Amino acid sequence: MKHLLYAAVAVVTAAAPIAASAQPAHERREDRRELQEDRRELREDRRDAHRDGVVTGREQRELNRDRSEVRQSQREVRFNRARAETWRNRSEWRSYRGARPGYWYAPGYGYRPVVRGHNWRRGAYVPAAYRGYYVQDPYYYGLRAPPRGYRWVYADGNFVLMALATGLIAEVLMNGY
Repeated sequence: MKHLLYAAVAVVTAAAPIAASAQPAHERREDRRELQEDRRELREDRRDAHRDGVVTGREQRELNRDRSEVRQSQREVRFNRARAETWRNRSEWRSYRGARPGYWYAPGYGYRPVVRGHNWRRGAYVPAAYRGYYVQDPYYYGLRAPPRGYRWVYADGNFVLMALATGLIAEVLMNGY
């Protein structure tokens, strides 16, 4: 009985940090809402400080502190390959099992073979094989909203902004994830 109790305590002790680091989707949405609210408050504070035309040293220090807090919140919310908790519990990363030679991972689509000899550059065209791998949540990766008629796609570990009608590449972010 004593050994069973020790085993139960060991399991609970080992599982507690893992359970604490898992962040449900509703918490991530809440974090993003808080970040948006913090940004809005910073803009309002900036506007108020500049309203009279003179920004005092104290106001400037407060603005700098608020700006650094917003930047810290941004780093915590955004995707970071080095921090497992930012991607591990997301649905599109569930089938990821590490790097595989000759393959690249498209989040939400699985492993795909690398097409050799393709140069991802602005003005080129996305091959038909890549045109369906849409980025589900561009804001999570720190990407800007795509303009009308464009979509972000995953391409060999890069993010590519592609025109939907033609496949023309408008922007490339190399090694984005």
